[in-house]
Amino acid sequence: MQNIENITLENWPVSGEGRLATSPAYHFAVKQTGVNLDFHVKQFFHGDEISFHFFQTFDELSQICLRYPVDVILIAGKSLFLRELEIVRAIKRHVVVSIVPVVLYHPDPDRDVVVASYENGAEDFIFGEWIARLVDVRIRRVIERSRRDLAVNPTTRLPGPGMIEREIEQQMSTQEEFAICYVDLDNFKAFNDYYGYAYGDRIIRMVGRMIKDIVYDLCKEAFVGHIAGDDFLYLVPRDLVEPTCEWIIKCFDAFIPYRYDEDDRERGYIETQSRRDAVERFPILSLSIAVIINEQGKFQHVGELSRMLADLKKACKARPGSNYMIERRKKY
Repeated sequence: MQNIENITLENWPVSGEGRLATSPAYHFAVKQTGVNLDFHVKQFFHGDEISFHFFQTFDELSQICLRYPVDVILIAGKSLFLRELEIVRAIKRHVVVSIVPVVLYHPDPDRDVVVASYENGAEDFIFGEWIARLVDVRIRRVIERSRRDLAVNPTTRLPGPGMIEREIEQQMSTQEEFAICYVDLDNFKAFNDYYGYAYGDRIIRMVGRMIKDIVYDLCKEAFVGHIAGDDFLYLVPRDLVEPTCEWIIKCFDAFIPYRYDEDDRERGYIETQSRRDAVERFPILSLSIAVIINEQGKFQHVGELSRMLADLKKACKARPGSNYMIERRKKY
């Protein structure tokens, strides 16, 4: 892993205008054979900042989706589409990649292929005469529907509460041992009030990306979700609890001071009104990670572990600085 201090000093923007740099409005993951779909997409998205990420296999696609906030997966060609259908099936079986909508294009497909594509989860299948404006509208509508999907947090593009609950229940049903790690920012409200929601949102996006990158780098079969606000949750095998928690804390503590103005950073705190309407000092943001191990079928449903997780999180946040705690008590 690269030296964290060098990353911070050389590549991480400090306070001011640099923090608000623009990024592509749309990210497209594209697989095309015998057609130039990207050329046409450029034409009717010409007024937007767009980025294309090309793939041939599902493994390549999954890496793209973990690295970029892909808005839509475009699969186009003139073949029998059998291989393409296999990729669609793999997409919809994958808990993270399945979030991204899939649009297919074929100039003259077999009717059974079109039906099979929808049956396997494709959001749209464009075929026949190419009418640019119609294709434009259909792709944009697919993206807009996806962005309205309540199962995905709109700030981080990570799975939201509904998908988190389904994934925990699915993991419980296997009777396999796994860890539930609840990540919470300490004193985030004070930071958000002091610097404003725009910079608060950037902190949330940074933390979401950091957790996702670290957890998936260490375990490709893991799960990362965004509960709401500054609360995140991830699931990993028991033996990866310490490495994931330690790396997340290490990276967060290295980066977060540079989200503050220089004077606040050197002082080590900000002053703003607390929830009791008194002016208080709040230290540099820190992270608390509460961890519960579901071993030997300890929990049967999400409600059983939620109370213990909430209590453990309070105990963890009572400690100064970034830290993590693993629950050692029996279920209650």
